[in-house]
Amino acid sequence: MADYLTHFSCLLDVGTPERATAALDLLTRLHLDEEGADDPEYSGFVLTPQDGPGGSILWLHGDDGDGDVEGVIRFVLRLTEEIDLTGLWGFEFASTCSRPRLDAFGGGAHVIDLGKRKSVGWTSTHAWLEAALRGEDFDA
Repeated sequence: MADYLTHFSCLLDVGTPERATAALDLLTRLHLDEEGADDPEYSGFVLTPQDGPGGSILWLHGDDGDGDVEGVIRFVLRLTEEIDLTGLWGFEFASTCSRPRLDAFGGGAHVIDLGKRKSVGWTSTHAWLEAALRGEDFDA
C-alpha cells in the first residue's frame, strides 16, 4: 500500500514577540475547540517559534508528511484577523508518495494577501504540466 504525503516548511514573520505568542495561543485554543472532531480544520501542521522566545518569526511545517495545506491557509487567515497582519505571504508544498504511482508527485505554491485576508493566487505543478503538454500557455 502506498502512502501519499504532503510536505512544506515555511516562515511567517508576525512582527513582534507579542504577536508570536498570540499566534501560538490561538492555535492552542483552536486545537482545544476541535478536540475529538472527525475533520479538524487547523491540523496537519506544526507551529513553533523560529528564533526562540522573544522573536517574531514562526515556523510552520507539515506534521510527519501528513501536512494539510488548506489547514495552514485557514490558520494564517484566522490569525490575520486576530492580530491584523498585512502584506503578502506565501509558501510552497510538495506532494509525494512512498511508492511509485502515476499522478502521485508534484507540488504547488500559495500566495495570500494578509491585509485583504484572501488568497490571491496559487499554482500546481500538475496543472502546469498538463497545460504545457497540451501546448497551452499556463498562467496560474
